[in-house]
Amino acid sequence: MRQLYLAATGQNRGKTTTSLGLLNGFLERGLDAAFMKPVGQRTVIDHGQPADEDAVLMHETFGLAERYDVMSPIHIPRGFTKAYIAGEVVEDLGARIVRAQASFAGHDILLVEGTGHAGVGAVIGLSNATVAALLGTPTIIVSEGGVGRPIDEIVLNAALFRAHGVEVAGAIVNKVDMDAQPGIAGVIERGLAPYGIPLLGTLPIRPILSNPTLEMILEGVRGEPIHLGPDLDRVIDGVAIGAMEPGHMLERVGPGTLVIVPGDREDVILTLTTAHLMGPAGTADPGEFVASVGRAVISGHGGAAIGLVLTGGYRPRQAVIDAIRRADLFATLVAEDTYSVASEVHDLLVKTHPADREKIELIKRLVAENLDVDRILGVAKEPEPGRA
Repeated sequence: MRQLYLAATGQNRGKTTTSLGLLNGFLERGLDAAFMKPVGQRTVIDHGQPADEDAVLMHETFGLAERYDVMSPIHIPRGFTKAYIAGEVVEDLGARIVRAQASFAGHDILLVEGTGHAGVGAVIGLSNATVAALLGTPTIIVSEGGVGRPIDEIVLNAALFRAHGVEVAGAIVNKVDMDAQPGIAGVIERGLAPYGIPLLGTLPIRPILSNPTLEMILEGVRGEPIHLGPDLDRVIDGVAIGAMEPGHMLERVGPGTLVIVPGDREDVILTLTTAHLMGPAGTADPGEFVASVGRAVISGHGGAAIGLVLTGGYRPRQAVIDAIRRADLFATLVAEDTYSVASEVHDLLVKTHPADREKIELIKRLVAENLDVDRILGVAKEPEPGRA
């Protein structure tokens, strides 16, 4: 069984996107491919079993047969790190990972996805470099667009993998603006060459791969729907915090912006609903409640948001809720404060979920069209002698 370890230079670099696309490529080539996430930091419950959310994504997307305790053997819940440091965790966690790896014997190829950069997990003795060494698998490092930063990050991470005896088979750079930086792949390739790290490909930036739909927002923040709006499948373009004067708020809002705002900031909410009704040209009839907002506030602005997340558990007055519904603007009410909700939404901005069908299909096409999957297959190797 050949193996390949997919690491990254940090969070949100596109490791899961690359994993999904590569696993799809392996399966399309008729290979009996399997997936493993040895150490997971974001645990969910699926089919009554705990597993890292990336293992769930692959399991559900491709209908993989393996049990979750094999695909996702180690979870790090809240408090686990302190317990480990205090000596309260006595199990040999590395041995559990190696046993899970052995369960995949008989497959053609095992794709192993790491967690964060090369050093993540060191606090519990399971850094990505340590795990890759335990499994005896070559590693590909994923970074994101730019020139200096991805080269610096890739070289730094490669040094730790190599210090653990892990072969660095190459690098992939994600979120590359091909139009703004023509020829960037050649520049990165030459920048990595002195360090013996082949560039195995680049993936272009696509907004939908970074942004969730309104339905994902509703599910992710676990809010009470106030109004669902016309299209829950609409992808948001960005996020703004409604913590300023209404006129200034509109300067930061576009037609695809999700606004996170306390439910008692009725001035901001009414301004956004009015702007949504008026549209960019300000010609639509916004209704009687425009007078309560004042045309002067929105004059000269085109800030029509896509939706609202109302925070703090503060339910607006019925007249304000009616204005939201009249504008046909997505809105949900949550109990958490604005900062907590903004953090939750940020997590949604970078994750792919099994229900994201359009996003998953785009990832498959993106990887198939931009990465040489056969070349990447060529760097996968059997485990070293004496290893599972």
